Amino acid sequence: MELLQLKYFQTVAYTEHISKAAQLLNIAQPSLSLTIKRLEDELGTTLFDRKGRNIQLSASGKILLKHVNRIFIEIENAQIEIQSEEQHLANTIKIAISNPRFLTGLISEHINLFPTSKILQSIGVKSDILTNLKKGDIDLGITGHPIQDEELASCLLVDEDIVLVLPSNHRLTGENEISLSHVADEPFIMLANNAEYSAFTTLLCEKAGFSPNIAFEVDSHLLVEIIKLDQGVALIPISVCRTLGLNYIQITDDSTTYPVSLSWVKHKTLSSSATHFRDFIISYYQDNYKMFKVY
Repeated sequence: MELLQLKYFQTVAYTEHISKAAQLLNIAQPSLSLTIKRLEDELGTTLFDRKGRNIQLSASGKILLKHVNRIFIEIENAQIEIQSEEQHLANTIKIAISNPRFLTGLISEHINLFPTSKILQSIGVKSDILTNLKKGDIDLGITGHPIQDEELASCLLVDEDIVLVLPSNHRLTGENEISLSHVADEPFIMLANNAEYSAFTTLLCEKAGFSPNIAFEVDSHLLVEIIKLDQGVALIPISVCRTLGLNYIQITDDSTTYPVSLSWVKHKTLSSSATHFRDFIISYYQDNYKMFKVY
């Protein structure tokens, strides 16, 4: 059993498609299929079950993938320890987030304290962040709801209050709080590039007894612009409203908080910079807790 075989297996396992995996690995499909077949012969078991054109991990494949992930994590651990004397590597932090706002304000404070840190940040959906953590491609991930996985550690940073943003001349402006049912007939402005948050806000409306009348579904930049044009109401985190000076009102419905969570691999040895950044993120949210709550 060779590392190259295991890397090929890991790629097929996550793509669930031989052709796509072959393209990612830049090898011929027959060669990849043969490699997987030899691995199965060596282990004496089937690693994948076919589902039409796609394939899925078998029970044996799932067991192997868990150990393969750990093998590559341990290899990366060895590389980090071997190269820990090289300052440029020790100062590099790889983090993925599902929403840009999770690092807003925080990043500038960290850079002021650790000016030599090199941060490589990407945006991704929760499932991709989970995969990249387990593959060892990133050190840290920030998502909405905590990632539930035996290979990962997750820390709830804050349960942020979600409020209702109103047009400046709206009939409810001046009220202290309302139930969402009072805006059941209002046009809603929804976030288009964050499926996790959009599903959460839609569920809030459904719990209040209605489906939102979606007038606009736009990315985070356009959402703020359209809100300021008084084109509808929107469910927005309180910290965003305060930063942008938006007109909002507190919601009395249950479950109107949205979690922000930090995750990392349990068995991964983080560089000193990544460890400091993880601890800094946790401290920042603790120190600025009031920014994420209505009161």
